[in-house]
Amino acid sequence: MGSTEELPEPPRVRLPQLQLDELLLEVQARLDLARGTRDRVHSLLEAVLSVGRELDLQQALRGIVEAAAVLVDARYAALGVIGPDGRRLSAFHTVGVDEDGIAAIGSLPEGHGILGELIRHPEPLRLGTLSQHASSYGLPPNHPPMNSFLGVPIRVREQVFGNLYLTEKRGGAQFDEDDESVLSTLAVAAGVAIDNARLYEESRLRERWLRANAEVTHSLMSGVGRTEVLRLVADRAREITGAARAVVAVPVDGDRTLRVELATGAGTEAFHGAEMAPGSGLIGTAFSSAVPVTSDDIAHDDRLATSASRVSGLGPAVALPIGTGDTGVRGVVMLVRETGEPVYTEKETEPLQTFAAQAAIAMELADRRHDAERMAVLQDRDRIARDLHDLAIQRLFATGMTLQSAGRFIDHPRASDRVVRAVDDLDETIKIIRSTIFGLRSHGDGKSSGLRARVVRLAGESASVLGFAPGVRMQGLVDTHVPPRIADQVEAVLSEALTNVARHARASRVDVGLETDSRVVRLTVTDDGVGMPSGGRRSGVRNMTERAEQLGGTMEFSTPEKGGTRLEWCVPLTGTD
Repeated sequence: MGSTEELPEPPRVRLPQLQLDELLLEVQARLDLARGTRDRVHSLLEAVLSVGRELDLQQALRGIVEAAAVLVDARYAALGVIGPDGRRLSAFHTVGVDEDGIAAIGSLPEGHGILGELIRHPEPLRLGTLSQHASSYGLPPNHPPMNSFLGVPIRVREQVFGNLYLTEKRGGAQFDEDDESVLSTLAVAAGVAIDNARLYEESRLRERWLRANAEVTHSLMSGVGRTEVLRLVADRAREITGAARAVVAVPVDGDRTLRVELATGAGTEAFHGAEMAPGSGLIGTAFSSAVPVTSDDIAHDDRLATSASRVSGLGPAVALPIGTGDTGVRGVVMLVRETGEPVYTEKETEPLQTFAAQAAIAMELADRRHDAERMAVLQDRDRIARDLHDLAIQRLFATGMTLQSAGRFIDHPRASDRVVRAVDDLDETIKIIRSTIFGLRSHGDGKSSGLRARVVRLAGESASVLGFAPGVRMQGLVDTHVPPRIADQVEAVLSEALTNVARHARASRVDVGLETDSRVVRLTVTDDGVGMPSGGRRSGVRNMTERAEQLGGTMEFSTPEKGGTRLEWCVPLTGTD
């Protein structure tokens, strides 16, 4: 048998140990990268879900900033909300800088430099060194150092809502394409979350307006007075819009003047009784134009001519006409926010106009109710006047004739004199009753009415500015003995006196007295306020004094025992027309 020859073994391939380690490290790196990508995607999904759950807009914005800082590992993050003008930032939400740091920096950014670059060009912007960009203005004093930068816009329904700004990636690294991609994805989710929060906020706002409208309607149907309904309208409008003060002004003196009827909110005392001309200031302009008028800063608005004390600490304002140009503007409601608050937008004024229409309905119903009550009163006055004329005067006249006839049969001198005096008293009583009948039958308003009716009307109108109705007392034949020329002066003086009390006295009670004895007419206005200030006379007081002196009369001030001020205006009636 032949022998078999053994074949040699194939050579063994040996890989260098160093190359194998590199391969293992690369595999590990790829695994770590995959794990990191998985964790980052997981974090992104959590952030998207987190910001999407929040329905409060301010909380949603805060959550977006915090999520952005975590996702790209940034030390500082901010979300700037672009204002209505589209050029500046109206709000700025930050993460990474505490309250003390913000206070040390000063005012919040408005959108200059790099921040403005994203406003002008709403596209992602990534910088290795922030200061080297052409639009960089540098950082303000006390601002933390910042180098790396990443910014992306946030769009809500294709409109740029604001921008996310991230600076200083931790560990001194630079923001990369993955950071930009993650942040852009978050910005898309943020736009949806902001839109949802806005819609929820608008629905809640509409619900509040509906409740307020229902409350006003209930008040109207229940017969509440005009002033109370207007106060309800002003309070609800102030509360819903976040205004600091609400002012309602109505036309007086034949629409030649606007007077503040009521003002609500802290520090509104200076507004009570204030007057302005139609066409001037926010209130006057809104009244004349019958359209809403806004101001970004009422304290520095050239259209507003008023004392600095009234607008101290106040900023944005809006004045809305009560009623329309077709049906007639019945007044103006003005809402004012504090300094630094956002301005009134067109979206805010739309429901306000509808709400102001409720005030117009309130005033219309109050006027109709007043007319109906006035007609009932006039009818009752006619009945009283007719009864006085047909019954009381005829009986008094008959009694006087009887006494006059009986006096001829009385021989005792003293008894005869008494009968004559009784007849004279009856004649004077008949004159007084005739004067009262004349006053009862004076149905018109203004200067065509008797002085008695004009004084009562003035006192009633002053209740809106005083906050209460003054007491009125009249004695003598006011309508008969006081000639028209002097009656006009009495009315003017009383109007000025009541206005002064409303503006300066801070009184809780006012008493008006008017009396005449056919020789003089005397008007007194007494209040329990703070008294006349020392050191000068006001122009209104000087005017009242001149009116008295031109008629040969006097005007004096005194202080009652219980405090306050007593005005006495007295002029003679003899020798007058």
